[in-house]
Amino acid sequence: MSTTPSPTVLQGLGVSPGRVVAPAVLMPPPVTEPPSGRRLPPSDDHRAAADRIALASERVRAALDAAADGAEGDAADVLHATAAIAADPTLVADAVQRVMQDHLVPERAVWEAAEEVAAQFEALGGLFAERTRDIHDVRDRLVADLTGRPAPGIPQRDEPFVLVAVDLAPALVATLDTARVLAIATSAGGPTAHTAILARARGIPAVVAARGLDAQVTDGDLLVVDGGAGTVTLHPDDDQVARAKALAAVARTFDGDGRTADGRRVELLANVGAPADAADAAAAGAQGVGLFRTEFEFLDRDEAPSIDEQVAAYRQVFAAFAGRKVVIRTLDAGADKPLPFLTADDEANPALGVRGLRTAATHPEVLEDQLTAIARAAAAETADVWVMAPMVATVAETEDFVARCAQHGLTTAGVMVEVPSAALVADRILAHAAFASIGTNDLTQYAMAADRLLGAVAHLSDAWHPAVLRLVAETCRGGAAQGRPVGVCGEAAAVPALAVVLVGLGVSSLSMTPRAIADVAAVLQTTTYDECVRLATLALAAESAADARETVRAALPVLAELGL
Repeated sequence: MSTTPSPTVLQGLGVSPGRVVAPAVLMPPPVTEPPSGRRLPPSDDHRAAADRIALASERVRAALDAAADGAEGDAADVLHATAAIAADPTLVADAVQRVMQDHLVPERAVWEAAEEVAAQFEALGGLFAERTRDIHDVRDRLVADLTGRPAPGIPQRDEPFVLVAVDLAPALVATLDTARVLAIATSAGGPTAHTAILARARGIPAVVAARGLDAQVTDGDLLVVDGGAGTVTLHPDDDQVARAKALAAVARTFDGDGRTADGRRVELLANVGAPADAADAAAAGAQGVGLFRTEFEFLDRDEAPSIDEQVAAYRQVFAAFAGRKVVIRTLDAGADKPLPFLTADDEANPALGVRGLRTAATHPEVLEDQLTAIARAAAAETADVWVMAPMVATVAETEDFVARCAQHGLTTAGVMVEVPSAALVADRILAHAAFASIGTNDLTQYAMAADRLLGAVAHLSDAWHPAVLRLVAETCRGGAAQGRPVGVCGEAAAVPALAVVLVGLGVSSLSMTPRAIADVAAVLQTTTYDECVRLATLALAAESAADARETVRAALPVLAELGL
């Protein structure tokens, strides 16, 4: 006599809220390694075989770039970056040489060349080490192309499903069909890796680092994924299924008025990565833009864009938010966003090197041109334009940036608080800056000494950690002392439970992916400001990130009611 299995709850990290019930579909095994002994017969045309590698490289690059052209924001950036790896002349030349000299078959030559590049990146550590996943993704795509197999991708099913994997390449997350893939569950990964960030941006409920997922879930198993609580329920009972379906059917909207239950105003703003994103942000009801990233105009170029090019791009976003606040961040180059005309490629630790505002020390003309362009674009539109610099660490840097902005007529100049030193001297920094915006991704990375893109330390890269929250609190105290507003524009703002804590710490604005605004607004509107302060106090007193998260979630029953 068969029995129905009992529900089993697998705990992971919730990285994108929402509750979904659907059958599991496991990612297929990766492309297998071509046999090491495979070589071309002496009679074969080795040059023709080598030429196939360049052609495969071009096809893979073109396919990824085409997918990027149809995507927006972070998804487009990831796809373009992966396409650049596919077209890497060093990788292609190495593979060609292995065909010509060692007479390897093309797919084996590509495999060995990619492994050589990946080993070099792994040895460099930090952000370079994290790119090995993208290198392996490109390797698999090239091998598949050369062997006539389908490119690595998401399995096709007639009904919507939960995608289950050890981890996912960002390029896959950026291109998956959200009508088919209702949720993501992985056994590896972290809350600030590209996969998690893309899941949030695309509104896909996701749980990462779920222990036991590999061993216990099989293809077709019914799952309930709770991206807020960070749980994957295997073999859910009828009540759990009904509850998940009811919550999934609710479509929340934002009325454009961010506030707590007792009427305290909290600006709910959008993060925008390119002009095309502004329309989505406006449609979501965002009260303005809390982070307008300007890197999109500089990436994949051998020289900086002209002032006129920048003006045209910035005006598109300013126009979409006429009469409303738009916080534009000056170029955040360096680390995981190297630019050949601005940053060095031989830094031992790029995350701690010349990035953000620091690039202005050696290339002041890039910042000057950008401020000129921002001022011209602001003058041509009616948006309330605020300007901020990334990677500010000292009072002197703040003074210099504010003075440069003033020379261009940009009077509302602020700073990003991403470095712990800036949080600890926020009172003195905000004696000069008009505002501060906390980038929780980098603040967490530097506070915990844990590369936010490296899976091996993902358990440390968590903005719920009391040490990170204390730095947020210290920044807010500095802002209060000077009468300056402090906002958050990092990924933490998009987590409804954490958003409540941030407001309780003194944050006055939250900027996030547009898809998260309605959920964050719904939770804030049911929570008084005093309750936000109480929950923030509980989080600060916790011993760990997990303790802080669980304590706050247990004290906020509305999260379960809303499926967040």
